[in-house]
Amino acid sequence: MTAKQQSEFLSVLQNRFEKNRNRHHGIIWEQVLDRLNSNPDKIKSLFLMEQSQGEPDVVGQDENTGEYKFVDCAAESPAGRRSLCYDSVALDARKENKPSGNVMDLAASMGIELLTEHEYRNLQKLGTYDLKTSSWIMTPPEIRALGGALFCDRRYDTVFMYHNGAQSYYAGRGFRGMLVV
Repeated sequence: MTAKQQSEFLSVLQNRFEKNRNRHHGIIWEQVLDRLNSNPDKIKSLFLMEQSQGEPDVVGQDENTGEYKFVDCAAESPAGRRSLCYDSVALDARKENKPSGNVMDLAASMGIELLTEHEYRNLQKLGTYDLKTSSWIMTPPEIRALGGALFCDRRYDTVFMYHNGAQSYYAGRGFRGMLVV
């Protein structure tokens, strides 16, 4: 990323931050910017979140470490991260009609983590997300070991958590990520 691209991207993040103050009460943009400028790899991860239409924004701060939590805040599951099965084991197990990739490897390549159910539900307290799509979430190992994976969405003004085979993929299902800076 060139210095100009980085400056333009940081302006996009700042504008989103200013427009959505309800997501981060009491957090000051200049302090977020200082932390970002001290962690250029994190800026790259945020840029990848943005490029895949995640619209990352600050949703909180860790009281102990002072780290800021960025989450994909696009109204629907990021369009650039859909039609993926859950992980490489699921992808390898598909014999036909394989998707282009999997959620866990893509998240790792972006330097982000999938949201947990708790984090997903907390995001839903800040707005309404996934009214038409759904998002894979971090699946506990005991469920994954049995071949399943979890996803969430919001319907009927309620957040639902569901399960599917980890090998499944749908045009309307992607994933939301979190980056801690």
